[in-house]
Amino acid sequence: MQRTTKIVATLGPASSDPAVLTQLVVAGVDVVRINFSHGTVADHQNRVETLREAMRKAGRTVGIMADLQGPKIRVGKFADGKVHLNAGQAFVLDATCKIGDNSRVGLDYPELVDDVVASDVLLLDDGRIVMDIERIEGREIHCVVRHGGDLSNNKGINRQGGGLSAPALTPKDIEDIKTAAALTVDYVAVSFPKSGADMRLARELLCAAGSQALLVAKIERVEAVANLEDILLATDGVMVARGDLAVEVGDAAVPALQKRIIRVSRQMNKFVITATQMMESMISSPVPTRAEVSDVANAVLDGTDAVMLSAETAAGEYPVQTVEAMVRICIEAEKSAEFSLDSHFLNRVFTRIDQSIAMAALFTAYHLKVKAIAALTESGSTALWMSRLNCGVPIYALTTDIRTRFKVSIFKGVYPLMMSYNGHDRDQLLLEAEDELIRAGAVEIGDLIVLTCGEPIGQSGGTNTLKIVKVGEHRPTHQAS
Repeated sequence: MQRTTKIVATLGPASSDPAVLTQLVVAGVDVVRINFSHGTVADHQNRVETLREAMRKAGRTVGIMADLQGPKIRVGKFADGKVHLNAGQAFVLDATCKIGDNSRVGLDYPELVDDVVASDVLLLDDGRIVMDIERIEGREIHCVVRHGGDLSNNKGINRQGGGLSAPALTPKDIEDIKTAAALTVDYVAVSFPKSGADMRLARELLCAAGSQALLVAKIERVEAVANLEDILLATDGVMVARGDLAVEVGDAAVPALQKRIIRVSRQMNKFVITATQMMESMISSPVPTRAEVSDVANAVLDGTDAVMLSAETAAGEYPVQTVEAMVRICIEAEKSAEFSLDSHFLNRVFTRIDQSIAMAALFTAYHLKVKAIAALTESGSTALWMSRLNCGVPIYALTTDIRTRFKVSIFKGVYPLMMSYNGHDRDQLLLEAEDELIRAGAVEIGDLIVLTCGEPIGQSGGTNTLKIVKVGEHRPTHQAS
């Protein structure tokens, strides 16, 4: 069975060695994530070059996602690297403090003082430490520790319920967008967007840098949940970033939110990545927990396009085994997926010809039980629309555009294939499409396929033709034999 759910793996010290990265690609990674919160421009460049060499060796298409750091609000540094805080003790977040101790620590975002008031609750280190604000004095936030523990350098701070004013794009992010464009990445993920305006600004900056990368909005703020539809209109895809999201909305609220974000995104023709702690135990264990297996499987059954690994592949002891385990879980979960395509068409209105053709292809493929859907696409849009509904038939995106080949690698159930034909003869184009499908092992002579293309040939956004084709039927006898 061919896996339809895609796997995103974060690169880091554990996965930057060429041999390990090649093993990850062979194991089934579809997209790699480069975390711009860590490393230098040279580090990012080296990882991209190593990945592209690994792709050539493995003969697979792997997309590249640059993940911007965003306005992560953190404590400063401690004289001894960390302190232990006890419940009930007083502690000060001091915007003027340079080196912290057991009574106070500095802030990398001094504006936090202006964003909070007495009685607010602050969550540090992903909620492991909880503090109640008693009062604000000048540039100091005086707190009482509710839940204590060890607090080390540069740990994150969230305000329970959200509402911090930090902009989604920091000066560092703006420079990193230029770096991402220079690396010709396929996706750029924006951290902590609050509205569609944040994503539109990111799009402008990306275009100005000369990049056509797809944008991913990371849903991790309370405001982003409230403005989900607005954000979806301004982005190409979203990431359910469950770490910071859980801190802001409460961990119990995340499972239902995950399902809603996946459902609404697919309805609005956007792709979805489910992320954070999916296989966390495999950082130090060669096997996942049963709860992690269920978590990944449920995301697959919810319809997520991709499941993501973070520290598991960036810094874990078993990066390759983690990907192999995730592949097995995805395939098993997909075996139980239900196909009820007809119901999805009842309340939909299609106003574009190319989108109507995509939906007609799904409907036809589902009822005729064809071997494959072949979408000849310049932009990748037709393949994206087809992948929003699950008809149980693999979708092959055949394109002459190298950028589109990588962009579609994150779409659920879509498999990219390159074509070289750039003429205007439709029959010749269809013959090459058949050849590519046969070469990829997707079809055999005599198989029935549904094929979509645009006329005139090669015009982006012009998919207006659907054909039901028996492979080999219209080629010369000596070629079909």
